[in-house]
Amino acid sequence: MSKFIVYKGYEEDAPPPKIPKPDVAPDPKIVTVQEGIPILFPPCEGPAVRVLHPTNPNAPSQNFSITQLYMPPHTVLPTGSHEPEECYVILQGEGEMTFAHYTREVKAGDFIYLPPWCVHGLENTGTEMLIVLVCTSPTNP
Repeated sequence: MSKFIVYKGYEEDAPPPKIPKPDVAPDPKIVTVQEGIPILFPPCEGPAVRVLHPTNPNAPSQNFSITQLYMPPHTVLPTGSHEPEECYVILQGEGEMTFAHYTREVKAGDFIYLPPWCVHGLENTGTEMLIVLVCTSPTNP
């Protein structure tokens, strides 16, 4: 059984933040998928919604984005790579991810961290909609 690691919080002697702390604390932006911007990622045939992104006035993040990707059965997101880091969170369904050196089954509950330039592709090999939360930092165009 794993032991819990006690979170220590932010160190007092840490370097200064890259983003200066404002004089007045900002309020959060709470949005739903319906308040996102519908997009397509050609050549992937599955639609997506940019929920958190500089182009979404409802949640204009500057440093990372969250997109919800919907892939019907048999849909493929071809392999590729890019500079931003990503994390794919499989919310529903199952599929197969292809990487530079191997292929792996993925399913609801999996978190897949993709470092910069990691070759990755995704295929819905299941019988239901594959829904993936794609978290990217810094944001894609």
